[in-house]
Amino acid sequence: MKEDRAIHRRISEYACAEPQTLRRDFQITSEGYDPWQVEDSRRRWGANVVAGRRADTVLYRLRRAFVTPFSMILLVLAAISFVTDVLLASNFSRNLTTVFIVLGMLLISGAVRFVQELRAKRVADHLTGMIATRVRVLRAGRWTELCSTELVVGDRVRLAAGDRVPADIRLTEAKDLFVSQSVITGESGVLEKRAVTLRPGTAKTAADYENIAFLGSTVMGGFGEGIVLAVGADTVYGGFSAAGAERKNGFDRGANSIAWVLIRFMAVLVPVVFAACGLTKGNWLSAFLFALSVAVGLTPELLPMVVNACLAKGCAAMGKKQTVVKTINAMQGFGSMDLLCVDKTGTLTGDVVALEYYMDVLGNESGRVLELAYLNSLYHTGVQNHLDDAILRCRDMPGQQERFESLARRCPKLDELPFDYERRLAGVLVGGKENLLIVKGSLDEVCRLCSHVEYKGQRLPMGPDAAASVHAVADEMLEDGMKVLAVACKPMEGRTARPEDVQELTLLGYLAFFDAPKKTAAAAVARLRELHVGVRVLTGDQKSVAVSICRRLGIDAEQVLTGPELESLNENDATMRIERTAVFAELSPKQKARVVAVLRANGHTVGFLGDGMNDLPAILESDVGISVDTAAQAVKEGADVILLKKDLNVLGEGILEGRRAFCNLSKYIRITASSNFGNIVSIVIASVLLPFFPMTAVQLLLLNLLYDLLCLALPWDQVDPEACARPLEWSGRTLGRFMRFFGPLSSIFDLLTFAWLFFVLCPAVCGGGFFQLAQEAQRLRFIALFQTGWFLESMWTQVLILHLLRTAKAPFLQSRPSRPVMLVTGLGIVLFTGLTFTPLGRLIGLTALPPVYFAFLAVMVALYLLLVSLAKGLYRKKYRELI
Repeated sequence: MKEDRAIHRRISEYACAEPQTLRRDFQITSEGYDPWQVEDSRRRWGANVVAGRRADTVLYRLRRAFVTPFSMILLVLAAISFVTDVLLASNFSRNLTTVFIVLGMLLISGAVRFVQELRAKRVADHLTGMIATRVRVLRAGRWTELCSTELVVGDRVRLAAGDRVPADIRLTEAKDLFVSQSVITGESGVLEKRAVTLRPGTAKTAADYENIAFLGSTVMGGFGEGIVLAVGADTVYGGFSAAGAERKNGFDRGANSIAWVLIRFMAVLVPVVFAACGLTKGNWLSAFLFALSVAVGLTPELLPMVVNACLAKGCAAMGKKQTVVKTINAMQGFGSMDLLCVDKTGTLTGDVVALEYYMDVLGNESGRVLELAYLNSLYHTGVQNHLDDAILRCRDMPGQQERFESLARRCPKLDELPFDYERRLAGVLVGGKENLLIVKGSLDEVCRLCSHVEYKGQRLPMGPDAAASVHAVADEMLEDGMKVLAVACKPMEGRTARPEDVQELTLLGYLAFFDAPKKTAAAAVARLRELHVGVRVLTGDQKSVAVSICRRLGIDAEQVLTGPELESLNENDATMRIERTAVFAELSPKQKARVVAVLRANGHTVGFLGDGMNDLPAILESDVGISVDTAAQAVKEGADVILLKKDLNVLGEGILEGRRAFCNLSKYIRITASSNFGNIVSIVIASVLLPFFPMTAVQLLLLNLLYDLLCLALPWDQVDPEACARPLEWSGRTLGRFMRFFGPLSSIFDLLTFAWLFFVLCPAVCGGGFFQLAQEAQRLRFIALFQTGWFLESMWTQVLILHLLRTAKAPFLQSRPSRPVMLVTGLGIVLFTGLTFTPLGRLIGLTALPPVYFAFLAVMVALYLLLVSLAKGLYRKKYRELI
């Protein structure tokens, strides 16, 4: 728990205080808070913002847009240029051009990213509003549902099964209220919370505060009402629950991998450039500036913005296909996902469970079994499930409503035991002629707890072959794909029930349910197989039911692993068995999470689709947690993606969109990094051979920035179907290989351009070779012609290579770029070429070139594209991939 004494005092004090004390101290009336009290409480105690999450304001987005490592380098360059060109220069040689250009680049880069950040914020705010946690609050005399962020200290709130507790709450009413704190404490047990007043000094740990519901815990069953004691960062667990949901770090791992590849290239090239320029030119300050520009030039300056644009574009496209992506980083998970784990009910089956049979221990229809099962489902206050719904629908049968209403009046509820996810059973204690504990649950688990059976009113001891007798009745139904539950009871003397009372039960009979496979499920599974996404079924149902459904849908059910079998395996055996198994049955929530964890440890990118509270641990453990809009609130909050339609076909479309966004992102990173690497290699060589810099620091930075701006159209590029046919790896593992293969190809043509410019064009225009020119003005013109020539050649080849390497096919013929990409790159070439003829170009050292240069440029570009086309074929043949 947090080491904050004020918070501890508040929790400890009010856990031991009567409810009327809280109402007096927090000035709570019978009508709850009015708007004025809400604002006063928010000013005094703070807003309900999770600790560790920065307020997503426009100011925060502005800071994030401008304060980046690359923008800081630009700022340092501007500062150094100001010192050398203004402060240390003579009155006649002072020049602010470089400072203005660098600051202009900084402002343009930040402004473009800021606009994108604002767009992303609007999308995020819209999505947050769609899936935000709602809580029932008493305000101005009326119970209303509000977003949890609107809560303040002193609010009166109500909790029900499936809710995620939105703050630290002192309970004032509780009826069979059971919560799980596993997400925030790691404890798997379910705790009962009561509206009692503790004695001072009795509570030592979080579990001892039985009248406090802590932020992040999940209501598993029952009802509660209470008063908010602490919100946001002031809560005892202060956002630890959110940390669990935000633990998904597949995107961060991949981004870090890519960053380290670029950093390693920088660590080698930047010192080499600095030493080469310093030794050959003798000006170490200029060499330092140029080395810094190399650092920026090697790395895509607008990488964060292009990443956001690609992922946001994918999120928007998925939103049109009934899929809400809560965090844009989840798009990476969709692109990389190679295994999808699903719960059976409602995903592979129709989600409309029908009660087919209710029978005694020998398989005869039994009204007593149905009545006791009805009472169990009626009084069960846990998260609603399909089986209870199916049982309760029996009262809607013709002529049965009065029968079941009378039954409920005769047998009132006395107590309840929450659903035990480990043993897969639940119990309620009812009154009547005698107090009776009714237990309903998993066939094998319930039968294991029974010592007797009841048949035609007689109570008989269970024999040694009881298990065989049970399965003789149930196996045929299980093989037909039905789910079978057992119903048992036990007379009780008291009016309360405890978990240890669930033993020495009397078996009454069975319930058989059928949930038919969805008509679209088989086609959806086949489609996922075509996308090379393996399907793993993780269910709590009996093995035979799971096998029956999976075989009908074409899922390999030869290897099946049950929960008890999984527990008996050691770690090494479990790892191998889980990897080879497609169907897992009779799993507890903890076991589902374990299977997902093992699959991730085996190198898979795992998605999990579920909607029940028993799926929450696995959803949090997966790389991509997927739920539906009808799921429990806690499950939706823990998921990364919400499906508005529970259908695997919708998920298949989402996977394709994720891959398209991912593929366009990979295009930008690989092509840009390799082009920049080629430029840097050329600079290293030229810095040694030439008596001047082949391009100034400002020109190099401007070239990189202009190219990156053109790449902002890539999120809207078309993607070849073959490129997104398989899961895509998000890492830097092959980035270095791609850079080393394609980068130096441009250096070959750069060197040819250098030679032609230095020995042919520039001497022809300036009237002699560089060393033959006596006047400083002539040498400056020579340098300007040379730098402009390479600036244009580099820009043309970089832009055109984008079209060549964006597809594994023949560009423009077999694979056409999208209209935005064609338009932006075409206009970019025209405008940036025209820049050399303008006064702005002269400010950064560029000058107009004679027509003969453009003839030479056309030949060089054609030869370069031909060489890269041949190299692309060799690369694909050797590595069997391109992007």
